[in-house]
Amino acid sequence: MNDVATLPPLIEGGQISDMSQGRERVISIRGLRNQFGTQVLHDRLDFDVFRGEIVGLVGGSGSGKSVLLRTIVGLNPWREGRIDVFGEDMGALSHEERQRVQTRWGVLFQDGALFSSLTVAENIELPLREHARVPEAALDDIAALKVSLVGLPPNACTKKPSELSGGMKKRAGLARALALDAELLFLDEPTAGLDPISAANFDQLLRDLQRTLGLTVVMVTHDLDSLHAICDRIAVLLDKRIVAGTMEELLVYEHPWIREYFHGPRARAAGFG
Repeated sequence: MNDVATLPPLIEGGQISDMSQGRERVISIRGLRNQFGTQVLHDRLDFDVFRGEIVGLVGGSGSGKSVLLRTIVGLNPWREGRIDVFGEDMGALSHEERQRVQTRWGVLFQDGALFSSLTVAENIELPLREHARVPEAALDDIAALKVSLVGLPPNACTKKPSELSGGMKKRAGLARALALDAELLFLDEPTAGLDPISAANFDQLLRDLQRTLGLTVVMVTHDLDSLHAICDRIAVLLDKRIVAGTMEELLVYEHPWIREYFHGPRARAAGFG
């Protein structure tokens, strides 16, 4: 097995092979450093996401997957480097300019992160009230449309999160993430806690929405089945940086952690590796 120092050089953006020809970079990260006290999570990290793809983000415990996602969406300040989203340098924008860009993406946090005191419809309407000039009379119709879009029954609109199953909460959270007609979705462990059938159904929903709406998706996940079923590329947080490639490229990439992840017992049980 090769030593890390002898691995083949990565292409721009932490990629194993050149995927950039004629493709728009929706996210471009260069030289990112995230640090908490003396703990450095990311150091000189480069990462590209291209329009219309689903990218799975994986890594060992404590590697900073959720931190990276939160940094891109502006919830975590970074020490060094540059983050461009939709061609905009996020670190150089004013507060108002960042808000304008942020309306073009949606986020599904773990467990849906719905407001427990609001109904599903009210949760979906919240970003519309804050960021869009939508007539009050149209809000319920838009919420009903988003509920239908993610495969929930119409009566889900009037339910509180406590009245929903785990899978329904995930779908309701996804409906809220799509409230402003997002072009880009960030998902944090979207199938965590779901049974295999519900997880597979959610994966299929996500792939259908990506194709129908032309979405670009960045998804933090540990689910090997999801990686195999719907991800166009996989980005691995490794040694404080990103190694990104297709499943086929990563299966032959000689790094101890990648070999264990994609060729270990769980990978073999999932039918690959």
